[in-house]
Amino acid sequence: MAMMEAQGGPSPGQTCVLILIFTVLLQSLCAAVTYVYFTNELKQMQDKYSKSGIACFLKEDDSSWDPNDEDSMKSPCWQVKWQLRQLVRKMILRTSEETISTVQEKQQNISPLVRERGPQRVAAHITGTRGRSNTLSSPNSKNEKALGRKINSWESSRSGHSFLSNLHLRNGELVIQEKGFYYIYSQTYFRFQEEIKENTKKDKQMVQYIYKYTSYPDPILLMKSARNSCWSKDAEYGLYSIYQGGLFELKENDRIFVSVTNEHLIDMDHEASFFGAFLVG
Repeated sequence: MAMMEAQGGPSPGQTCVLILIFTVLLQSLCAAVTYVYFTNELKQMQDKYSKSGIACFLKEDDSSWDPNDEDSMKSPCWQVKWQLRQLVRKMILRTSEETISTVQEKQQNISPLVRERGPQRVAAHITGTRGRSNTLSSPNSKNEKALGRKINSWESSRSGHSFLSNLHLRNGELVIQEKGFYYIYSQTYFRFQEEIKENTKKDKQMVQYIYKYTSYPDPILLMKSARNSCWSKDAEYGLYSIYQGGLFELKENDRIFVSVTNEHLIDMDHEASFFGAFLVG
């Protein structure tokens, strides 16, 4: 009876073996399905990545695009790069507008007085004086090593044509406050007049000198201009003017002045005799 039950059905051992085989087959099938699924997903991810903007930026897609080609314009990389260019352009425009507005605000905050003044000028124009007293230096003055007689008295007030701007006038000398290249000029007006006398010599040599004082003790001659006139015996008067100008490099505390010969002929009319300088650069 026991032998018949044994022959009629599988034994417990066989049942365990069958269950084990079924489990292994099921796991293998699941693993295969899982492998196929993830392989497909990985391939799809790679395809998306190859068409994404990251691949374009990493230069993994080296194909060129023609802006006039519709197929090129439909390319994802072309669209990404075009959007990037538009974004960069907008950022540059925005930055430029902000910079310009900032500069304009700073300019608006500048004091109107400063804007009106602008850069300070360095210039002087001094004229002759009507009075003849103390116009010229004495022969025994410290300028004895300079030729001629130095003109001491110049009109520097703003009542006439004269002015001083960042230059000083001291004892007939213009004192330089800022080093640089200066254009220096001067004109002196000579007026000759005397009674007619027989055998009177009327040869007159009129010379104008422009000197500068530096740390060197003696004055340095910058320019000179001369005029030699011989009036006829019948002449009652003669009028002459000498003008000269030039560009020179001057340093701080240098002093420039004008001297003349035949100083008794000088007419210090403020429209005719003048002296000046201005900074060029």
